[in-house]
Amino acid sequence: MTQRKLDIPHVGLYATLILTIIAAVTATPAIANSSNFGKIDVSPGFEPSKGRLTGYTKGSFSLHMISKRDRNGNPCTGFATPNPDHIMVLNKDFSNLELQVDSGSDTTLLILGPDDSTIRCGDDTGKNKDASITDNDWKAGLYKIWVGNFRKNSQTNYSLYLKQ
Repeated sequence: MTQRKLDIPHVGLYATLILTIIAAVTATPAIANSSNFGKIDVSPGFEPSKGRLTGYTKGSFSLHMISKRDRNGNPCTGFATPNPDHIMVLNKDFSNLELQVDSGSDTTLLILGPDDSTIRCGDDTGKNKDASITDNDWKAGLYKIWVGNFRKNSQTNYSLYLKQ
């Protein structure tokens, strides 16, 4: 009986595909922690001038897809990009923190962190259409911040202020 060698020409292709998938999956955390407009690190007692971020709204991704409501029952609304606009790192716990958008437009906010189940959402502030979030019990860690707009793909420049 003669033995025949099996010739499987696509093994190299499958191996390459598997290695590509593994590389993409292991790179995901690095992508997930990037942002459109950068990162800020703050500790309690930070100077007000250090608590300003800038960017612009734009996107068709509904923030409602991240969460319908936040931990306090506030609705999560607006449109942004799938990638967060800012990364905020709290080096220590904050008992109170406020984030206020200043754009002169109808903005929204969604903050995810320091874990994947803690969500804070903000909308109009009084008579002002710009969003804000004021809350207590901010744990040290990494927070992803989306600044949204009520109009899909609407571009509005903004400043985002952090206040203690």
